[in-house]
Amino acid sequence: MTQEITIKVADLIGSPLCIATEDGDKVFEILKSLLQEGQSVVISFEKVTMVISLFLNVAIGQLYGSFNEEEIRAKVQVEGLSGDDMELLKQVVDNAKRYYANLSSYDAAWRDVGEGDE
Repeated sequence: MTQEITIKVADLIGSPLCIATEDGDKVFEILKSLLQEGQSVVISFEKVTMVISLFLNVAIGQLYGSFNEEEIRAKVQVEGLSGDDMELLKQVVDNAKRYYANLSSYDAAWRDVGEGDE
């Protein structure tokens, strides 16, 4: 049986501020490798004083590109976020699920927007 592993975000990134994409990437890479090994993970936001959607997109939203929703729900637990930040995480997850479910149409839309700028 696998044991639950806790990732303390503030300790991992060395800051109570979850605002940098590089820091989100650190969290994502560890989460991804643990999930690939079949581990259950608790993401602890204890000691975190600020978290923004960009960080959550990179750290957690990206998981939906590598794993299905059932897997993530079964294996990933989030602790220590305030009510407002949990609501932000829910929005990030909903957006990530929509994005990864329709990847080609989103990418085509982005290409169309980019070509309009030339």
